[in-house]
Amino acid sequence: MLRRLPTLAFAAMVAISAVTSPATASAPVGRAATIAADDDAYGALGANFNQNLDALDYRELREARTRWVRGFFPMPATDQGDPAKHLAIRTINEAAGRGYHTVLSLKFPYNEASFPSPGSAKMAAELARLDKVLPTVMGKVDILTIGNEPFIESLPAERDQQLNTFYETVARHVIDYRRERCGAGCRTALYMGALNRLDLPDRHTPAAERWMTFVRDTPEIEGVDIHPHVPAPESAKLFLDYILPRLRADQTFLVTEFSLVHYWKKHLEDPVSATYAEKYGFASGTLVWQVIKAAIDEPFSERQWNDFLSSSPWFTSQSGFLRDQMRLYRGTGRLAVATYGFKQDDAMVSNFGPAKDPWLLNSVYAPYTIKQRPSGLSAPSYWLKEFRALQIPTR
Repeated sequence: MLRRLPTLAFAAMVAISAVTSPATASAPVGRAATIAADDDAYGALGANFNQNLDALDYRELREARTRWVRGFFPMPATDQGDPAKHLAIRTINEAAGRGYHTVLSLKFPYNEASFPSPGSAKMAAELARLDKVLPTVMGKVDILTIGNEPFIESLPAERDQQLNTFYETVARHVIDYRRERCGAGCRTALYMGALNRLDLPDRHTPAAERWMTFVRDTPEIEGVDIHPHVPAPESAKLFLDYILPRLRADQTFLVTEFSLVHYWKKHLEDPVSATYAEKYGFASGTLVWQVIKAAIDEPFSERQWNDFLSSSPWFTSQSGFLRDQMRLYRGTGRLAVATYGFKQDDAMVSNFGPAKDPWLLNSVYAPYTIKQRPSGLSAPSYWLKEFRALQIPTR
């Protein structure tokens, strides 16, 4: 079972984060933050792959110094064959076997169909899916999150007690399975997740309140997962203001996704700097999204991509985002694990234009906008140095 970081270790990490800069980011975090030889400490920063665990490269994980890997498994995939052979579960279990810590979210996509009712044949089928999946991961992954983004992966009209009833039924089934098949010493911790856009008051619905009540009142649940994809860094605190008073004192939270994607999107139609345009042969008035599209069509050198970012005031003004967010989460003393978008993928670059959510700007590695390195490794984007600096060192 994972354990929480001691208060003093958190304080040390917060202090270190405050003075870490890109110039020193490639060095390990200071010895004052060293906490455990087994690397099981709460407060870690890991690599999030979502559905793209096929992109995992252990050389890149080692270069980034992370020991945590997160992805999700779409439950309908169970109908296509043995879930143990599915790419997501196979890869997450392989990572665990190599000594990495793992977080797996179970994704229930009901955004195009109604939730099944308890006792119905459809609910029985969903629970039967669980009975196929759970033996492949229970006792193997460190954290199993029940749900991915329930308030997005559901019909708008059913984001009420119907959503709660469904996920509570699923959670109880998972809890019963763990108790009966994995025992009291089961290594897999259970969380419920993940909540989105809690920075918006209209998302503080009765269903969200009931979600948190269930989490708090269910002893077997370790806490809640949140996804602070926000329009401004300060918006992330509103997530914590909502969840922390609603958790038990012994509970913690996950942040398995977080980003400034809504902020980046506002700047896609800004013109790039005249100096950058002239240097790299773009017409005067070329827009940000057009430069990104050009990089997708023919990947840039690492220098050209980084020049693009460093010449963009909208980006440089937020260049401390990763450091500041981790300081915020760790500073609560309640963070279990955070995982950050690790690698650009196909969906991020498909049909890129001014209306596209620019998830690719978040990534630690940029295989779709920067040429591959001679070693075969993906090229790092801006965030790698900071990501490395924020790792919790081990003795």
